[in-house]
Amino acid sequence: MEDLKNKVALITGATKGIGYGIAAALLKQGIKVAITSRTQESADEAAKKLGDNVLAIAADVKDWDSQQNAVKKTIEAFGSLDVLIANAGVGHFAPIDELSIDEWQDTIDTNLTGVFYSVKAAIAALKKSKGYIITISSLAGANFFAGGAAYNASKFGLTGFSQAMMLDLRNYGIKVSTIMPGSVATNFADHTPDKEKDAWKIQPEDIGQLVSDLLNMNPRTLPSKIEVRPTKTTN
Repeated sequence: MEDLKNKVALITGATKGIGYGIAAALLKQGIKVAITSRTQESADEAAKKLGDNVLAIAADVKDWDSQQNAVKKTIEAFGSLDVLIANAGVGHFAPIDELSIDEWQDTIDTNLTGVFYSVKAAIAALKKSKGYIITISSLAGANFFAGGAAYNASKFGLTGFSQAMMLDLRNYGIKVSTIMPGSVATNFADHTPDKEKDAWKIQPEDIGQLVSDLLNMNPRTLPSKIEVRPTKTTN
């Protein structure tokens, strides 16, 4: 994109982890940021930490109406929508014979259908701004593993969805990229980050820097799928 100052971004699931890291990075670029969480309380708490030019919205990606409302509130507050970061995600991990119906449904509804809802709600505004959509997939969207049936299915699907969407939307001047991180030091899947033990992992701010780099890239160039992994495998 061209000059990023005063552009507007909507980031789903941005109260912690990767989403929060992206929000902090975009604010440093002069971008106004709307962040969503399933509860207003957590959204407000994160917005307070992030500082000025942040709008906190309660919205669940699994709910179509709430995604439409999030886009509407963002445009009402900031006047436009230039960037959508579809980040919200969950992880349920179990062998297929132990994986519950609810765990399967929650994973697919959040990680795949939820991204579809977020994108679908934002497309009209992004066509006007010739904006950018960035989805946060995973290396699990290219590499399967035992116990990952639901998560693999959701992320393989998200990667494919994002790449097809890229082909659909680039003729409208909308860029689409999907970022596929490996191990990131976040609270994901009940993991509590440890500053020393997790120092080898990708940090949320690293993904924030990557998103900033994508937005600053020359408009003629589109990195459509980016795999990113830690340099080392452990400390």
